[in-house]
Amino acid sequence: MADDIRLSEGDKNPGFALADATGAVVRPEDFAGRRLIVYFYPAAFTPGCTTEACDFRDNLASLQAAGAAVVGISPDSVERLAEWAQAEQLQFPLLSDEDHSVAEAWGAWGTKVVRGEERVGLIRSTFVLAPDGTVESAEYHVDPNGHVERLHAQLAA
Repeated sequence: MADDIRLSEGDKNPGFALADATGAVVRPEDFAGRRLIVYFYPAAFTPGCTTEACDFRDNLASLQAAGAAVVGISPDSVERLAEWAQAEQLQFPLLSDEDHSVAEAWGAWGTKVVRGEERVGLIRSTFVLAPDGTVESAEYHVDPNGHVERLHAQLAA
């Protein structure tokens, strides 16, 4: 379990090679030369995750104008991600990490509190990778409300 793993500024990203909603394999290297926002979310079609994904969708053009690409990672199947991408018109890669091995490597899988109950699962987390692929910032236990606005401020700094 990843409870003891936490990435921070300057770390090398742990990488990934995951299928997106179309079945194509996506890697951080595919975005070399620009910033990459990698965000982990618990599950498609849930209220908080939909709020966050639609916020990214609605601000995608301005994030791209700031030189950043976006990918979302969850333990959902490729098929479920395809349904959600279509239903919410999400135009950025949604990646399937069904065995949560990537989430574990990034420290985004572990103990969390949900409705007052402690459980193990995906911890909503966001990473900004620098153009060279190193971790520029890492945030765990992210609040989906206002998340993209906070990222805009960070990218502008």
